[in-house]
Amino acid sequence: MNKLGIILDDRYFDHQIEAASHESPNRLRELFPAVRKRYNGDLRIITPHEANTETIEKVHSNFYLSQIREHALKSNPFSYDQDTYLMQQSLATAQLAAGGCLEIADQIMNGEIDHGFALIRPPGHHAEPGRGMGFCILNNIAITAKYLQTHYNLSRILIIDFDVHHGNGTQEVFYDTNQVLFVSIHQKNLFPFSGAPEEIGNEQGRGYNINIPVHSQFGDAEYTYLLGKTLQGLAVQFMPQIILVSAGYDGHVEESISATTLSTQWYHTATTMLKQAAKDICDSRLLFVLEGGYNPISLEKSVLKTIDSMLEPETKRVGVLHSARAAQLLINHPLHDFWTL
Repeated sequence: MNKLGIILDDRYFDHQIEAASHESPNRLRELFPAVRKRYNGDLRIITPHEANTETIEKVHSNFYLSQIREHALKSNPFSYDQDTYLMQQSLATAQLAAGGCLEIADQIMNGEIDHGFALIRPPGHHAEPGRGMGFCILNNIAITAKYLQTHYNLSRILIIDFDVHHGNGTQEVFYDTNQVLFVSIHQKNLFPFSGAPEEIGNEQGRGYNINIPVHSQFGDAEYTYLLGKTLQGLAVQFMPQIILVSAGYDGHVEESISATTLSTQWYHTATTMLKQAAKDICDSRLLFVLEGGYNPISLEKSVLKTIDSMLEPETKRVGVLHSARAAQLLINHPLHDFWTL
């Protein structure tokens, strides 16, 4: 059985408001006990600690952190952003989310675990260096990648983002570097309305920022083909030292926030593909970081499928069938100027 470390901590419920919000503790409140019950004894439960300011400021500006502290004390929780509420406990919870990812990253790099899953909130991939948005306060996966560069001297990090929304914040952080290959598969013309194929990176980062916006109603076949092309083409050429995944579950067919049609089983398939790639390329180093997923029922089912795959012994490789609709997206994609598919 693969060694899997996971974050399950009720302190992630501290960031909340009374008003209805897609991003609330209800996302994880039933999931945590379900994970504990289903995998009792099979997981290494990792206790998170808050990421310190020095580590966070490798990604976010000091001015932005000051803004968070200021707005968290105001009577209107949406005084900073119309979607991203800030309360007294919000920054501490966000620091705990980022810190949880760092704890798992340390254990992966030290060989204590093979894979990790940070079941955290608030999510992070929309948070830019100087601005929070889209429910995101701190960019958890970007902070983790910077930490791995600083503390472990990693120079080839692959970030795959399959959240249904574009990871604009992660893109901005690494847009000018060739040390992080960022690949985002997301629904076209959806918040935050960025992530066009032409956004390919800048200066040394040209070719290291790959956006694949998909049409609504794309589902398992199309996503499996695109993920397969990413792993069989881009990942093999880049040869990352670790694979980080912005694992958003809001592309599920039962989600009201999107129009893609991914099944629960797809998340098992995707995890198996990523696990196999990590074994082949980077000593099985694989870290999932929870992003979106706002239907608690489909989120729970899909996360359990992800964990099932992570814990399974070596299985038959996933076959990637051709998808004409998905292949059409790649025909004239600017990534061909930099990579061979």
